[in-house]
Amino acid sequence: MSNTFALYQANCSGLAVEYDGEKFKALSGLYRRFNNVNLLRAKITPENVLDILRCCSTPENFTFLNMDIDSYDYFVLREVLTGYRPSLICAEVNEKIPPPIRFSVKYDPSHVWASDHFYGQSLAQLALLCEDFRYDLVELHYNNAFLVPREINSHAALAVQDAYDQGYRLKPDRRKLFPWNADMDLLLSMTTPDALRFLNEKFKKYEGRYVIE
Repeated sequence: MSNTFALYQANCSGLAVEYDGEKFKALSGLYRRFNNVNLLRAKITPENVLDILRCCSTPENFTFLNMDIDSYDYFVLREVLTGYRPSLICAEVNEKIPPPIRFSVKYDPSHVWASDHFYGQSLAQLALLCEDFRYDLVELHYNNAFLVPREINSHAALAVQDAYDQGYRLKPDRRKLFPWNADMDLLLSMTTPDALRFLNEKFKKYEGRYVIE
């Protein structure tokens, strides 16, 4: 399930960050044989992410950023891109929220994912960062969106709706791989106003803690 383990097996250097104590313990045991991988137990926020990357001597144009924090991912990634320009980004999206809906959990230092549908950012929300920082969306693989800087992209950029359809909505094994999304599938056939009403009702206990439009 790791997007980076194979890279470290191929002798790439890098930084792996985990906040959860038990998961960090497992990470440490698994990665102890990789001498060129730094491990850090920390909670990544928009307020500290640049300092963490600088303290770990991260090059400004490093190769690959993999980000999956199940919360205010949009705001962390926006902050990263103010100081760094990775050549490839893999950013988790909340795959159940279709375009053109832009959704993101707001930054709150106390936020902890409750293992429900309320997390992260929608693909349409991530597309805002692509425009602001000149990245191209080149693929969506279920819930992982891949972005490349426009100036080095040799592939055709995908429109948000096309990427969503190809990478998630029309995948024949989608329901088998994501059975927990069954109660959200109605969104895929709703009009946008109806979908917005549905989501606001679904997330009413989180009122004021997200942006949606």
